[in-house]
Amino acid sequence: MVTIADVAKAAGVSKGTVSSVFSKKRPISKEVTQRVLKAAEELNYRPNYWARSLVNRKTNIIGLNMRSEKMPLDAFQHELLDGMMEVCYELGYRILINILQPSLLKQVELIASDPVDGEILLDPIHDDPRIEDRLKRHVPIVVVGRPSGELAGQVCSVDNDNIAAAAKAVRLLLSQGHRRILFLNSAKDRTVAEDRELGYYLAHREAGVDSLAGLILNKPDDDGTSIRFGYETTLQMLREHAGISAILADNESMAMGIYQAAEELGLVIPGDLSVIAFSGGEHFPPAMHPPLTGMRLDARTIGMEAARLLIEQVTAGAAGVKRILLPSELVERGSCACTH
Repeated sequence: MVTIADVAKAAGVSKGTVSSVFSKKRPISKEVTQRVLKAAEELNYRPNYWARSLVNRKTNIIGLNMRSEKMPLDAFQHELLDGMMEVCYELGYRILINILQPSLLKQVELIASDPVDGEILLDPIHDDPRIEDRLKRHVPIVVVGRPSGELAGQVCSVDNDNIAAAAKAVRLLLSQGHRRILFLNSAKDRTVAEDRELGYYLAHREAGVDSLAGLILNKPDDDGTSIRFGYETTLQMLREHAGISAILADNESMAMGIYQAAEELGLVIPGDLSVIAFSGGEHFPPAMHPPLTGMRLDARTIGMEAARLLIEQVTAGAAGVKRILLPSELVERGSCACTH
């Protein structure tokens, strides 16, 4: 079996230098790093990952804990993961992704402790038990979203300014003459849903427009997909409530369901119905025509900032509570228009 000593001899460096190249615990020059990696490749050397973990008492793995539906990751999650991976690769960390459907989150056999140095938690809910559990076990965490209540003062977090983002989207629709704006929001127990609802009401108050009761609906926090919720709820609301001329959607998948419902009802987007979504990026499906107007949430930057914050905690020990709040950009495409 090839050892660190063999690689060190072939590269003409010390064993400590070889260890540092692979662990990235201290900076090594580019020339020396390339020499070590070349020697390792030629000798077919593979670091003993678990032996190193036992010595360092660290796994160099950070966890990504998220709720998800029975479908691939959405655009926001993909971009967030890309940002995390960039920082983790640079700093010598791996990522363990833990995805559980909402209905499975309370099953004890599925929430065993993972072999990670710290975790990034997505989609916090009020009094999130995941946060409370990690705090009790002294596991370093960063929350992507807004922790609720007293938890906000105990953990680091990275988030969009969701109140401002929702207000910006609603302001555009109000400026185009829309007065009955249906908001298909995320699950009610999620803090992001609360913040976006506040932004929805804020924009109405600023414009001196009454926000009509019953036009904010929250997706049930179950295993049903966002597409199905967007489709079924849009059909029901447009059939039962005359005058709805615009819909604000929680995400691109939900907007896809809205598009399907509008087509079934013979409505033209944006002539008959304007649509905006809190969009993860530019990756809306080509079938969505016209192109979807959305809030660019810069998920990649969120992922990078969250990974940096977490690794900073892991390497430096206890750190002060930091909250990073990022702005969103409204990208107007073809799915919004002025009312007739």
